[in-house]
Amino acid sequence: MTDDAFHLTSHDVRAQEFQRVMRGYDPTQVEEFKQRLAEEIDRLVRERVQLDERVKGMSEQLKSYRDRERAMNDALVSAQQLRTEMQTQVDREREVAVREATTEGEKILLEARTEAERLLQQARTEEQRLTHGNDLARRQFQTYLASYRQLLERQLQELAVLGGDAADSAADELQRAYRRQA
Repeated sequence: MTDDAFHLTSHDVRAQEFQRVMRGYDPTQVEEFKQRLAEEIDRLVRERVQLDERVKGMSEQLKSYRDRERAMNDALVSAQQLRTEMQTQVDREREVAVREATTEGEKILLEARTEAERLLQQARTEEQRLTHGNDLARRQFQTYLASYRQLLERQLQELAVLGGDAADSAADELQRAYRRQA
């Protein structure tokens, strides 16, 4: 017999009647056995119902855990994808920042070189101006000195014409002074 063909309940056991035969079983023992059998079947049915409910609860709990696991796996995959995307974005931003910094550095360097060349040109121009001014001052000094010599020489000649020793000593003094200046 299969389980599908034969289902015995406690009610079936209680309702079962046996034919009375002459030398049969003791009816009291049979009734007690039927009662015990019915109680055992009731207990087993209750236990089975409890176990079915427990299995149903655990199945729902398992389903809930599987759903959570699936959600966590999805979240983990999403987090990994987000991390990868963020790393890619950071790499791109870093490359852009490096390029911009390089470009800005080159621009600053070019401006510095241009400014240095401008300052160098100004310095050269100033040096030329100062050299020219120095040369001009030197020529003017030479011209002044030559004029002053001529004046002194004329003065000496006039003293020499006016005569005498005092004129010679004054002339000697002027020549010494003249030599010191030269």
